Amino acid sequence: MIMEEIQSVSELTLEIKRCLEGEFPAVRVKGEVSNYRLPSSGHVYMTLKDDKSQIPAVIWKNLRMRLPFELRDGLELVVSGRIELYPPSGRYQLICTSLTTAGEGELQQAFARLLQKLTTAGYFNAEHKKPLPSAPERIGLITSLTGAVIRDMSDVFRRRFPAAALQLYPVKVQGDGAVENIVEALHFFNAGLPTDKRPEVLIVARGGGSLEDLQAFNEEAVAMAIFNSSIPVISAVGHETDVTIADMVADVRAGTPSIAAELAVPETTELLGWIDNWHERQKKALKTRIEGAEKEIASLLGSYAFNRPRMLCDRMEEQLVYLKRYMSQSAGGKLRHAEQMLLSAGRHLDVLDYRKILDRGFALVKNDKGYITRGKGLGEGDPATIVFADTEIDVSVTHRSDGNGRENAPAQGLRRY
Repeated sequence: MIMEEIQSVSELTLEIKRCLEGEFPAVRVKGEVSNYRLPSSGHVYMTLKDDKSQIPAVIWKNLRMRLPFELRDGLELVVSGRIELYPPSGRYQLICTSLTTAGEGELQQAFARLLQKLTTAGYFNAEHKKPLPSAPERIGLITSLTGAVIRDMSDVFRRRFPAAALQLYPVKVQGDGAVENIVEALHFFNAGLPTDKRPEVLIVARGGGSLEDLQAFNEEAVAMAIFNSSIPVISAVGHETDVTIADMVADVRAGTPSIAAELAVPETTELLGWIDNWHERQKKALKTRIEGAEKEIASLLGSYAFNRPRMLCDRMEEQLVYLKRYMSQSAGGKLRHAEQMLLSAGRHLDVLDYRKILDRGFALVKNDKGYITRGKGLGEGDPATIVFADTEIDVSVTHRSDGNGRENAPAQGLRRY
């Protein structure tokens, strides 16, 4: 009978350690935390179990301090690590190198797939980002009705810009129905209100939490609703270190809901200062334009092209005055000449007036055919009228003589009727 080699406990343990650790250099295990202990060293010692088995596990201090969640008994985890045998106790244990809460691994994978899909479709591109209004009159809030989020944002709005009207659409921010609520709220603000009642900016917000708590904001339906919103959207989901699909699709991402409120509205004092500065700039600009216009007008007034019409008008006015004076003098002279001619004609008429001759003792003889200037114009028996200066006498020819004094008829002469 061949006797087997006798090994020490340490030798056997080391051989088992080499085999065990070489066979399981990397493992991924899902189980529930129990027997959780945190001694003064800062390392975590616990048991990871399911309904049939259990395995001791260790989380070194540096890893524990980086965990985004608190460890506790009953928490279900997905642990990555390696199998190690601890010789002093002869026990094997799981040395944890990374931990996520159960289900978080699948959520991370779903997050990565959706992130890739939306990146390829261009949902995160800068050209799709809408600018925020500088001083919105109405702000739409999509968040839970209860909790610190709505209170913190209200305090910021009240402090910075109390003139803004807040329109709250309360929604569930996690769990069943949260996605549908958020999508309904986005659709309501974009299409369920009259145009003049719609907010000018939307804030989608919730407090911090695990990846599972924030899952509603990593769903494609919410991402699509934010992307298709005609109203600019600020996303403020979780803490500064939390990044969701909603944050990346939104027009602006805020680290916290309070920061989102600060981004949405201006500071009242800053706005009033800006208005004062703008007013001063406008006054200066207007003054500069007026001064420029005055200089331009002065330049135009002094230019030859502007003054030539005025000089022409002055020259024409001088000519008009001269013509008026000349015409006045000329017409006056002609009028005086005409008056003198009229007086002269009057004097001539006076000289030729037969009544003047009659006044000197002469008389006119006329009949029905006109005045008789020759004696042959009357025959014996012809009627006639003798016109004196003071009267007229009708006569009849009874006697006449020739030019030698010889009588041609009895010497009765003219007979008065």
